[in-house]
Amino acid sequence: MNIETLNLNSNYQKNELKTFLKKFELNFDETIDYSLVIRKDEEIVATASKSKNIIKCFAIDDSMRGEGVTNTLVTTLLNKSFDQGIFHSFVFTKPSNESIFKGVGFKSISKTDKVALLEIGLNSIDKTIENMKNNLKWSLDSNNGLLIMNCNPFTLGHQYLIEKASEKMDNILVLVVEEDRSSFPFVDRIELVKKGTIHLKNVTVLPSSEYVISSATFPNYFLRKEDDSLTEFMKLDTKITAEHFCKKLNISTRFVGEEPYCEVTNKYNETMIETFKEFGLNVEIIPRKESDNIAISASYVRQLLKEDNWNEISKIVPATTLEFLQSTKGKEITDRIKHSSSVH
Repeated sequence: MNIETLNLNSNYQKNELKTFLKKFELNFDETIDYSLVIRKDEEIVATASKSKNIIKCFAIDDSMRGEGVTNTLVTTLLNKSFDQGIFHSFVFTKPSNESIFKGVGFKSISKTDKVALLEIGLNSIDKTIENMKNNLKWSLDSNNGLLIMNCNPFTLGHQYLIEKASEKMDNILVLVVEEDRSSFPFVDRIELVKKGTIHLKNVTVLPSSEYVISSATFPNYFLRKEDDSLTEFMKLDTKITAEHFCKKLNISTRFVGEEPYCEVTNKYNETMIETFKEFGLNVEIIPRKESDNIAISASYVRQLLKEDNWNEISKIVPATTLEFLQSTKGKEITDRIKHSSSVH
């Protein structure tokens, strides 16, 4: 069996792989950093790739079934990850391949009609939720709510949404998106949320983990890319939140802000409502707080930062956020935003 590392800098080899993947209705993912192929008579007959700790683009020709190909590909990819200091990996695959990966040690997290997500390694979704439980210590008969936010950065709109949710429930858990793909680093975003909600005694702020709105569960969130996979990733992410986080943490309601600007977020909210119904859970949409008839949003703050419009910024962020934005570190981030072509 001839297994080789694909040269991702070679357009010829990449196109060769793309052609092979199309046979399985799979698209090559440009975020891939390591790709393996197995050849037979110089033709690709099997492949698997990874993007950081996510295995994807897995495909095996029927002629190679039963040849131990999965084990060879997956073991090689995991060994590469180990060499890079990665000891917990996910795999995106079709539900029909789920049993193949379970056979080599992966455990299922969740699946939709078209995509399954499994994991292997030192961490697990059960361990993650157990750790969250230890931070919450909610009584079994309490009425609890959930908000999941990026807060890039934390605004009066975010604060208003959390305040409204906290009035309606015994306890509120705010999960701040942990993936570092935003203008403001996670460590700063979560600190601003904690400072901006310190007056709300029934609110707990925690990292979202890699199981909520992450590259593993919902890559389109960061790409803001609408393609055929978008709906499936939305279904997968909202299903993981419902069946694992809400059910296991005794959460009955997820709160979200009304979304007047972003079509991806709008679709996500619609998908979430449908998914949560299946699990007997509620979704409550709260109208956005406005300033001068404009819905307050983090993207608007970032636009104002580009324009150096501190007068307007001071109207739509808490004092703790404004203080950070005007600090040395805040100014460094602002400078990067000013020089970027977009405002992520």
